Amino acid sequence: MALIEISGLTKRYPRVTALDALTVDVQSGIVGLVGANGAGKSTLIKILLGLVAPTTGQVRILGLDPARDGDQVRARVGYMPEHDCLPPDLVAAEFVTHLARVSGLPRAAARERASEALRHVGLYEERYRQIGGYSTGMKQRVKLAQALVHDPDLLLLDEPTNGLDPAGREAMLTLIQRIGTEFNISVVVCSHLLGEVERICDWLVAIDAGRLLRADRVAAMTVQRDVLAIEVDEGTDELAKGLAELGLTVGREARLLLVPLESDETYDVILGVVAALDLPLHRLDQRRHRVAELFTEPEVVDVVR
Repeated sequence: MALIEISGLTKRYPRVTALDALTVDVQSGIVGLVGANGAGKSTLIKILLGLVAPTTGQVRILGLDPARDGDQVRARVGYMPEHDCLPPDLVAAEFVTHLARVSGLPRAAARERASEALRHVGLYEERYRQIGGYSTGMKQRVKLAQALVHDPDLLLLDEPTNGLDPAGREAMLTLIQRIGTEFNISVVVCSHLLGEVERICDWLVAIDAGRLLRADRVAAMTVQRDVLAIEVDEGTDELAKGLAELGLTVGREARLLLVPLESDETYDVILGVVAALDLPLHRLDQRRHRVAELFTEPEVVDVVR
């Protein structure tokens, strides 16, 4: 059984359609839910939690219908919201303990679980400080701790690196990856930053304007299309034109020319054009497409014949 099963899911608001006949099965593991801001990601999470009712369609999460079994869903799912919603006057240990009590844990067990969750996210030594004095990165970790405190089967993380600097983003991603691999908890990471998804996720679900673009393993998306990256110290435009005239598809990325690797003969064609134009070759190597490139149209060189 899939972790999440979505069939024909539509959510309409008075002036916008947030989700449009979305159908996808989400497998266990660390899953990236990606799309631009406004793509419908947050609406989908709210529907999965039973906080918002769909207009049409069906959803099952952990085999449960969130519209009918919302309490059971929230008992088994941890949710880390995107926006800052933490009480500044409470200490972290008190806040996370309160959320553990809300989930049904007895007082003593709630305190123990809160301390354990804060230790897992790296805030054990800081757990008795007021949240209002925390940095942005520490606040994000508190939100992650409260999502973990009731030992869920699934975590839904909405933009977990929001507002963090590069070092903070790296630390958060490493922490999420450790939770997914060492704690055996499935994780859905909602993000508009595709590089983060490629960094830690096993699966990818990409949506745009409420519709499914693609759902697959990240590994499958990054190995299906190989390209050669070519860089010359001068004469880039002449090289691009020469390659295109020989029938190669040539893309541009800053100083690089990108040519699909159709066969080993592609190398010979490129080297032949470089030699014929007497250009100083700086780089010619094979690279994988990044996830982000799978959802953008390449800039193709136009050739005047």
